[in-house]
Amino acid sequence: MRGRPYRPENRCVSLFDLLNIKKEVSRMPNIKSAKKRVKVNKTKAEANKARKSNLKTMIKKAELAAANNAPDKEAAVKLAIKRVDQACAKNLLHKNNAARKKSHLAKLLNA
Repeated sequence: MRGRPYRPENRCVSLFDLLNIKKEVSRMPNIKSAKKRVKVNKTKAEANKARKSNLKTMIKKAELAAANNAPDKEAAVKLAIKRVDQACAKNLLHKNNAARKKSHLAKLLNA
């Protein structure tokens, strides 16, 4: 047998393993700025995912309040509309998509 025997502790640790980004990038870049972009993109994707999830939750709460004719229906819908506007400002939603969601929420409020 040539060389040292394989042991997991002898294994070379790559930047992939350290950052846990195997799924997002097929090959790790060599250039320093490109490596940074990979890290920054991962961070921003996680933040966007959380924001979008929060937005969906607010919309569902507003729809539920409107369906049950809850006393806080107006406040829930206004908060959901505010969140839609914020998501549009952060480029999470296209402006037409945001307008459609706001129109849907306004219809719920007026119905």
